[in-house]
Amino acid sequence: VLATTADNPTFLGIHPSLPLLFSVSELDDFQGKSQGAINVYRIHGDSGELEFINQQPTAGAAPCHLSIDNSGKFVLVANYTGGSTVVFPIAADGSIGKHSCLIQHEGSGPNPLRQEKAHAHSVNLTTDNKFAYVADLGTDKIWVFEFDSEQGKLIPATPAFASVACGSGPRHFDLSNDERFAWSNNELTSSVTCFTRDTTSGQLTPVQELSTLPTEFKGQNSTAECRLHPNGRFVYISNRGHDSIAVYSVANNGQLTLIEIEKTGGKEPRNFYILPNGKWLIAENQNSDSIVVFAVAADGSLTPTQHSITVGRPVCIRQLVHN
Repeated sequence: VLATTADNPTFLGIHPSLPLLFSVSELDDFQGKSQGAINVYRIHGDSGELEFINQQPTAGAAPCHLSIDNSGKFVLVANYTGGSTVVFPIAADGSIGKHSCLIQHEGSGPNPLRQEKAHAHSVNLTTDNKFAYVADLGTDKIWVFEFDSEQGKLIPATPAFASVACGSGPRHFDLSNDERFAWSNNELTSSVTCFTRDTTSGQLTPVQELSTLPTEFKGQNSTAECRLHPNGRFVYISNRGHDSIAVYSVANNGQLTLIEIEKTGGKEPRNFYILPNGKWLIAENQNSDSIVVFAVAADGSLTPTQHSITVGRPVCIRQLVHN
C-alpha cells in the first residue's frame, strides 16, 4: 500500500518516541539551489498512512543518510555530493526547523572518479548523544565530533578523524552495544574496517580490515549497509554486485571473523533491517524490485524463508517499534 509520495526518498529514520518518519530527498537541485531536502511525516498507526508535516533544504546536494538523536530533539543529515553534515531541530509538533549547524568537510582521496572531494555518506550518534561520527567516502575518513545536544551543534573532536585504508571509501558505520568498538563498510574496496573506541574522548583507532567478498569472486562490487545484530554478536554487510550479505561474528576485542556470505536472491541489495528480536533480517534488492526475509540462526547465519514481496526499487526499510 502506498503511504505517500516524495522526491527520491533514499534513507529513512523513525523518531525514538513519537510516531514520526523522517526521509531525505536525495536531490541535487532543490528550490533552485545545489541541495536536497529533509522531510518529516506523521505516522498514522491504524493505517500506516503518512501525513506530511514539513521539509527543510539540507544546504548541500544529495542528502543520503540521517540519524535522529536519542532525545528526539534533532535530526542529523549527511549530504553526499555536498560533502557536508547538517543538524536540524525538531519542534514539539514534529516539524523540522531551519538548520542549527552546518559542517563542510574538506579533502579528497586517490580515486579521481569517486574521491575528488569530500562525500559524507552517513552520520551516527552515540547513545549518550555526546559524539557523532561521519563516514566520508571522499576523504577516507571517519570524522569525529562532539555533539552539543542542547544547541544542536557539532564541534570537531581531538583528534578530528580516524582514517581507513587509502582509497577504501567508508560508507556506513555502526557501534557495538557497549560502544567500545565500531565498524565501517568501505564501498570502494568491498571491505569492512574494525575500530576500537575510547569512550571518553570518542577517538577511533582502526585495528582490522577484512574483505566482504569470497576470494574467487572477480566481478564488480560495492558495499552498501553495515549493521550490528541486536545481541551485539554479529555484523552484517551488504554487497552490490556479488548481491549478498557478508556475516561476521564479533570477538571480545571487537574484531570480526567471517561466518558466511549469503546471496540475497536479487540484484543490488542496498539497505537491510534486523528486527529487534534478532530473529529476522529483511533485505531489499534495489535492481530486482524485491524485499526478502531471512531467518537469523543462533550462530548469526542467514537462511532464506522464501517470503518476499515486490516493491519498485526498494532502498531503505524501517519498522515503527514504539507505540
